[in-house]
Order: sequence, then structure tokens, then C-alpha cells
Amino acid sequence: MNKKVEVYNLGVKDYKETWDYQEELFKKTLDLKIKNRREETEIPTKNYLLFVEHPHVYTLGKSGDAENLLISKEQLKARNATFYKINRGGDITYHGPGQLVGYPILDLDNFFTDIHKYLRLLEETVILTLAEYGLKAERSPGETGVWLDVGTPFARKICAMGVRASRWVTMHGFALNVNSDLGYFDHIIPCGIKGKAVTSLNVELGKKEIDLHEVQTKLLQHFKVLFEAELI
Repeated sequence: MNKKVEVYNLGVKDYKETWDYQEELFKKTLDLKIKNRREETEIPTKNYLLFVEHPHVYTLGKSGDAENLLISKEQLKARNATFYKINRGGDITYHGPGQLVGYPILDLDNFFTDIHKYLRLLEETVILTLAEYGLKAERSPGETGVWLDVGTPFARKICAMGVRASRWVTMHGFALNVNSDLGYFDHIIPCGIKGKAVTSLNVELGKKEIDLHEVQTKLLQHFKVLFEAELI
């Protein structure tokens, strides 16, 4: 059981390039698991956590509704945004500058084999991070991700989540709005949920900009504790 997690900062990187890199690591891990089973070996699998900022992009999960994208291809181009249908769960979301995106490629056989627990721990990692900034973030029943003011007319989402898993290997992950341009969310029905707002950390704190690296550092500490992981 290998609980070491290799952490990589990819900087600002194109969505498709990052997706391809995730797929490469995902396949490498799956192939090793299959080989271990076939040859009755026990070569330990690796775990990864990628951090990245993307240029403006909308992504639609495999169960999502394309009608939740509210603008045309021409309008996408005018806003310097791209669009991809991808293989994670969930509906449509936005990624862009100022957003901290995390992609854990974990072999859950190294931790626990429970996707529900995995998602709840990712949410808890974000919830505890936001608490360090004085925000009371929480879960919204039946709606994956992290929210503020749940159960009120002012409910708003601050972190979206969507994952894929096969043979207990994960990919895709979470997107925490830190300094995001929230105007880009006006062009979608975020996560397919109508009538609820989206927010970001800098807006909630009334600041122009929050240090992304600082947020990442806090988030990693909570991830390490919750997953009982060794970060390398």
C-alpha cells in the first residue's frame, strides 16, 4: 500500500494538454494494476496530484446536457474560450485564470475503496481550507461540490467537483474559485443546476486578489491529513 502522493504544479496549461497528461498517468496506473493481477506481482502503484490553471474553457461531463452551454461557437471564440465534452461525471462547468484546479490521480487501493468517501474527503479538504479564511463552507444535499449559505436564497457554489474512476483509479477532480472572473459562469447553467449563484474566494473576502499558492499550500495540508498521505 503506497500512500505517497507526487504533487506537480503545472502552472497555466491548456485544458486538452492537461487532460491528455491525466490520461497518460491514469493509463499507466491501470496497466500496472492489470499486470500485477495477471502476473501475480505486487509492484506498488503511484499516486499523483496535479495543480493547474486553465485558459478559459467549458467542459461537459458524460452525463451532462449540452443545452446548459448558453452561447454559440462564435461567441465562445469571441470570449477566447474553448469547449470540450469529457469523460468525468457531472454536468457543465467553467475553468479559467484565477481558479485553483486539482486533479488527483490516485489508486484508491492505496487508501480506501469507496468513491463516496473519496468525494466527501475532497469536499472536506476544501471546506477546511476555506475555514482558514473565515468562511463557513458546506455540502449541499444531492449536489456534489462545496457551497456557502446552503438552504437559503443566497446559496452559492465556490468549488465544483467531477471525477472518473476505473478499477479504483481516479482522475479529474475539483475546481476552487479563488480569483475567478465570475462573468464567464453567466454563459452556462453551472453543473446543470438552475437558479443558484457561483462565487469566489476573493469576492467573499472583499479582496482584489488572493494568493493562489497560499491557498494551495493550505489545501495540501488538509489533503495530507484527511487522506493520511505522504506528499512528495
